[in-house]
Amino acid sequence: MNTSPEPESKAHRVLRSPLPVKAVVIDLDGTILDTAPDLIDAAAAMTQELGLPIPDPERLKSYIGNGIVSLVKRVLTGKIDAEPPADLFARALPIFERYYRQWISRKSRPYPGAIEGLRAFQAKGLRLACVTNKAMRFTEPLLKETGLYDLFDLIIAGDTLPEKKPSPLPLQHTCAVFKIAPRELLMIGDSANDTQAARAAGCPVFCVPYGYNRGQPVEALEPDAVVASLAEAAEWVVKA
Repeated sequence: MNTSPEPESKAHRVLRSPLPVKAVVIDLDGTILDTAPDLIDAAAAMTQELGLPIPDPERLKSYIGNGIVSLVKRVLTGKIDAEPPADLFARALPIFERYYRQWISRKSRPYPGAIEGLRAFQAKGLRLACVTNKAMRFTEPLLKETGLYDLFDLIIAGDTLPEKKPSPLPLQHTCAVFKIAPRELLMIGDSANDTQAARAAGCPVFCVPYGYNRGQPVEALEPDAVVASLAEAAEWVVKA
């Protein structure tokens, strides 16, 4: 019989006791929902309609993470930070948006432990916010069609405020709405946008390892903890 101890979680190696907070703000794409399949399908349909070669799905997945405008530019240029010809981009963006709105929740699903984690946070009396770089015209229907909308006290999309992640403004706004200090707001995300926003705002931050961080390990982002799921994250917080 194997009597070896259970492996210590990455969260436990960083956090020696639960983190006291009053609210949790959570990224959407790559943290709560696996939205890559629908984004990839829309990008492939866009390139096909434009008569362009369809990129490899894994390559398309690596382009996700900074909003739809950035995604479309990356698909058109094949680079992370490059500008396509203005006329091509002007044609491409509405095509992508048409397909994506049509397919927005066709394949997108919550990650394992996501729903359980959200409900566990609520059970602890913590307020919940969703902060995403996705525009509200896509964020709201996506949350409603996946049954997540009513779980959040606040939803901040990429076009809600003058700045989006990695700016600290969305987290600062969340603190103002909830009337709490930054140290009382936990950010949970999957990429550098989330950790940079949290550090700039003065909030603690957890990362999940399964999302869209361009194939790079989230440990390199130096979050306060890496958690296997939102359900595990809920185990490491208490209400302040």
